[in-house]
Amino acid sequence: MLCKIGDIEVWRILELNGPFREAETLYPNAGPDVAGLMEEIAPGQIEKGSTRVILPVQGFLLRTPDHVILVDACVGNHKTFPSFETWNMRDSDRFLAALTAAGATPDEVDYVFCTHLHVDHVGWNTRLLDGRWVPTFPNARYLLPKADLAMFEDNPHPMYDESILPVIEAGQAEEVGPDHALGDHVTLISTPGHTPGHVSVRIRSQGQEAVITGDAIHTTPQCAFPEWHFVYDSDPELAVTSRRHLLESVADSGARVLGTHFQLPSLGRIRTQGDAFEWVAD
Repeated sequence: MLCKIGDIEVWRILELNGPFREAETLYPNAGPDVAGLMEEIAPGQIEKGSTRVILPVQGFLLRTPDHVILVDACVGNHKTFPSFETWNMRDSDRFLAALTAAGATPDEVDYVFCTHLHVDHVGWNTRLLDGRWVPTFPNARYLLPKADLAMFEDNPHPMYDESILPVIEAGQAEEVGPDHALGDHVTLISTPGHTPGHVSVRIRSQGQEAVITGDAIHTTPQCAFPEWHFVYDSDPELAVTSRRHLLESVADSGARVLGTHFQLPSLGRIRTQGDAFEWVAD
């Protein structure tokens, strides 16, 4: 178990942890020395011998008194992503093994919630069975941000056909807005900008609180430099605004923060640092 928030168990479901892309590509307005600055703030964040940023791809399994909830479903197996070889046509049992280690089977998951609809957050929504895509979690409701679903109406993508459309056709999908709640303990925080419907997740129980960032913040150095754009943000300036609001909401509050792509162990707290913020790992 990664941590416990009141009565709620939080388990890491790790699929990958390795080099992604070059820091100067990922953060286009951060300046030419961004890799060195990131490594100074977060030693081990940059791959040795290159400027590639090491990022985990992970989801979080929440065991509340009422539900078993998976937040983000990673890359998945046999998914089409030719622009990044490590993610393309994967065939690994690591994600499902992590789920088993958390004491859950796919049948026991009540809800799958995707903070947004990018390929590394929806992949295990489905699995390939006898040549067709079927929901990996047969008894779950899949909660999908409504504003993100609208993106695909005019911009078809293999990811939609492989990882989203099959759960819609199975009758297991539900469009949700940022005001949605899962029982008494899990609510959403509107953090648009990375995608139109992006949300982060707030967990509250017995006076304790935690927040799962999703992709509102990608790395811990971005806490110190929230103005850094991320290359895949659909609206970079809106993403900056959302990132600052999210950081302000948890800074100095005692709330624990689970950074979806933060350097492992991806768990800590936020402190105010001048007009920016500092990440303090637990």
